Amino acid sequence: MDNIFANNHVSARLPTAVGQFQLHLFTAAPDQKEHLALVLGDVRGRHEVLVRIHSECFTGDVLGSARCDCGQQLERAMALVAEAGAGVIVYLRQEGRGIGLLEKLRAYNLQDEGYDTVEANLLLGHQADQRDYTMAAHILQELGVKSVQLLTNNPQKIDSLRQMGINVTARIPLYGDVTHENEKYIATKIERLNHFPPQPADPDPGQLAILAHIQRRLAAARGLTRQTGRPFVTLTYAQTLDGSIALRPESRLHISNTRAYALTHHLRASHDAILVGIGTVLADDPRLTVRLVAGSQPQPVILDSQLRCPPEANLLRSGARPPWILTGRNASAERQARLEALGANVFRLENNAGQPINLEAALALLAQQGIQRLMVEGGGQVISSFLKARRADQMVLTVAPLLVGGLRAVSQLELASEAAVPRLHNLHHQFLDDNLILRGDPLWPAI
Repeated sequence: MDNIFANNHVSARLPTAVGQFQLHLFTAAPDQKEHLALVLGDVRGRHEVLVRIHSECFTGDVLGSARCDCGQQLERAMALVAEAGAGVIVYLRQEGRGIGLLEKLRAYNLQDEGYDTVEANLLLGHQADQRDYTMAAHILQELGVKSVQLLTNNPQKIDSLRQMGINVTARIPLYGDVTHENEKYIATKIERLNHFPPQPADPDPGQLAILAHIQRRLAAARGLTRQTGRPFVTLTYAQTLDGSIALRPESRLHISNTRAYALTHHLRASHDAILVGIGTVLADDPRLTVRLVAGSQPQPVILDSQLRCPPEANLLRSGARPPWILTGRNASAERQARLEALGANVFRLENNAGQPINLEAALALLAQQGIQRLMVEGGGQVISSFLKARRADQMVLTVAPLLVGGLRAVSQLELASEAAVPRLHNLHHQFLDDNLILRGDPLWPAI
């Protein structure tokens, strides 16, 4: 890369609480912003220099906002560089993932209405992440760094630097504390912006009680597929106190807290496959992988009668297992070819035109494919379909202390009378912080 900082690079000594840095200021076309680099020690000509590329966050870095983990990441990066004895922190002036402070504050207001950080940016007409790392690459070149060990949880930074010729030899995780204020923000970065999650950990002792009951039921059900011709089904979802799972159709609502969300990953690792409807794919863009705990990856399954699954969906590019998409006989052959070219396996099942997939046929197909334990995560139409068909063998329900008045988890079950109302027996419950976890076996009254 060419040197773009001729006569636009000034540095000065900067003593800090963790060590004495040299603060460099750079300005150059095209943005003419004052980007910074905190440098400790002699990094010119060195390989595997510890580097943090940090995007400006006035609210977190200066004011100590608890809505994000940016300020903590900056402090910890400085401490790690000081501990290493040499390193660089590049400070890019691209507030709010590139949208600026004004728009970031508007996004905060939308987040307070229930939207996550990605949805808020999109609603304001921005991309989910508008940051660019070209200036960071030029700064590292100007400082004479030969290769870097990058302090980041963001794979986009690694890919961008490598594309611009920076040799990234290693990634070093950098996490702030998860709090009630920022847990939704951090979870959204992991789920929707593909950030690396914390390393898998052993189950929290507080999770073990409810998890043990769930897994004992799964162990007892092993092998039942040969008798029933279908997988054992665990129906699981999170809802608010008033039964809502979303604000509106095909929108996302963050309900589970951090510990309950980790429990969901334990459940995924305990099943052969995980099934959702196309509505969940369009609203949440999930990956359906096991990331927060140690465990095997379940097979993702999508019920998608019209093959509406978008080619850019995380399920088609997550790098885990290619999804199985169950669709109807009349779905578009062109869409099928496009999805299969991206790695999906498409299975066609009998259904009436414009109607949902036949559930019995779908379960029989999964059994034929070797699926014995199936986890069903939703959304609302899928949840209701399994309950109407009496095809839930175990339910795991998370209830959060929220009142939303939104889309309900369960629609009309078309019960003939009060005597036909199902209930849960063999019930177990546990609180994970402020989330109540219920586990039980549906008891279906005689028809």
